Amino acid sequence: MLAEMRIQGLGVIDDATLELHPGLTVVTGETGAGKTMVVTGLHLLGGGRADASRVRSGSPRAVVEGRFETTPESPAAKVARDAGADPDEDGSLIAVRNVNADGRSRAHLGGRSVPNAVLSELAEQVLAVHGQNDQLRLLRGGEQRAVLDRFAGDPVLRPLADYQRTRAEWAEAVREITERTERSRELAREADLLRHGLSEIDAVAPEPGEDTALVDEARRLADVDQLREIATGAQHALSGAVDGDPDAPGAMGLIGDARRRLGGAEDPVLREMEPRVAEAAAVLADVGTELGGYLDRLDADPARLEQVLARQAELKQLTKKYAADIDGVLEWAEDARQRLSGMDTSDEALAALAARRDELAVEVAEHAQLVSAARAEAAVRLAGAVTGELVGLAMSQARLEVVVRPRETDDSDASALTVDGRTVHAGPDGVDEVELQLVAHSGAPALPIHKGASGGELSRVMLGLEVVLADADTVPTLVFDEVDAGVGGRAAVEIGRRLARLARTHQVIVVTHLPQVAAYADRHLVVDKGASDGGLTRSDVRTVADEERVAELARMLAGLDSTETGRAHAEELLATASSHKSRDGWTENGERSGRRTKKTTARSRS
Repeated sequence: MLAEMRIQGLGVIDDATLELHPGLTVVTGETGAGKTMVVTGLHLLGGGRADASRVRSGSPRAVVEGRFETTPESPAAKVARDAGADPDEDGSLIAVRNVNADGRSRAHLGGRSVPNAVLSELAEQVLAVHGQNDQLRLLRGGEQRAVLDRFAGDPVLRPLADYQRTRAEWAEAVREITERTERSRELAREADLLRHGLSEIDAVAPEPGEDTALVDEARRLADVDQLREIATGAQHALSGAVDGDPDAPGAMGLIGDARRRLGGAEDPVLREMEPRVAEAAAVLADVGTELGGYLDRLDADPARLEQVLARQAELKQLTKKYAADIDGVLEWAEDARQRLSGMDTSDEALAALAARRDELAVEVAEHAQLVSAARAEAAVRLAGAVTGELVGLAMSQARLEVVVRPRETDDSDASALTVDGRTVHAGPDGVDEVELQLVAHSGAPALPIHKGASGGELSRVMLGLEVVLADADTVPTLVFDEVDAGVGGRAAVEIGRRLARLARTHQVIVVTHLPQVAAYADRHLVVDKGASDGGLTRSDVRTVADEERVAELARMLAGLDSTETGRAHAEELLATASSHKSRDGWTENGERSGRRTKKTTARSRS
């Protein structure tokens, strides 16, 4: 979970530290005080896009620092290890994001500089931020299908994985047969060129490294006289007759004289040197023998030189066309053979491909049916669960319906597939389209939620979904940015109550303007708009409790923080929230009476 966050130079906030509760933390404040900077800071901490306009005027940079409490086995800890980051001494993980006034940003994790993408990966494991943009995303069909799959879990995800794997093979078969059919003439021309090149290479039959070996041999044959002179001179230097003088001693003779002298010495130190000189004599003898053999083989062979030069000319013709050297030519030939194997446009080859395509299509359709059936079953359960939540959110007559239907298409669709006698679009996530529909009241038609729900109702539908999906959500920290917009009265109380229920299994952070929601907080943070400093507003964040909290709730109720009436209303609201939490079996600090379950404790600490 996110235990602490520090914000510096971001918007109206000069320097503030937020200590967050493991349960429900609410952030309140007057309009324009800078509540949204808390969510902006979380977005930056999660690797979001840097915006220079958010840097406080006069500040060189904005800095957001977060301290996450993790366990060594948690996904967040794995992200850190993969990035080479180290936890702090107490096991917590420190993430930092700096945004300069020119818009450039830098990220750090565990004291190590990392790409922003690493913070994004970390955020995927620990944070889920929900705001009005997320509500807009919920209107998209793909997002609604993802919500249903997330709720269904393995009963959908397992057959979906099988479907996706088989679909990839089927799509490749469809692509290949289409390409071979539509490009048959072009492929035939390309195949002719490849065959011609292979025939040229096969006719020459080059060997790996042959061009390099021929260069060495040609040089030796061309320089035979000079090489003989060098070898002969070296041989004479070893055996004697140096510079044509038959009496001149060679190295072998000198070495032999040295051995005799040392071997006959009275001093044992000198005698010990004799074996080493003997070793040198043996090495020189081997060299002399090799020089003799080299000279025997070093006969001038004009015919062989001519053959080598002719072979080099043949190889050069290949290296001009296909690669820089013979090894490259051989690589080209191997690649050409592989390409030719995929260019067969004969009737037999196309028939084999078509058979494989049809076989895979049957398998894909079978997997798609399993996915659709699992989604249909989960849709009934999800609709019922969310409808139950809407009853408690002052939408007692409303009903959510989750419609799963095949996405029909025609044969012109490259991803068309026949399932249960229908031609459907086989997309990467199945053949279904999923739509959330809202029945506003008894007798009303079921309409897509963007048509059947107002802004406030949409917020409540989203919150109901989050409550229902809480057990399926492995992200430990949920952030809601004014999810209660457009809501008031009893519905606001029920939103606060459900956020408190979410806080049983998750850390929940809420930016709100509703006192009915703030009353359920385990920790209440207030963003205060301070005095202007040189024309710039300066805001701070403080934790309120007891009388200060009563005063803040009174202000939120009707700006009556300094009146007895306002304070009485605020105290009544706190008492109501406390009663609800106690009735639900939860104390003020978010702990269940007695103890939490092991599952909940593990999630709260992840």
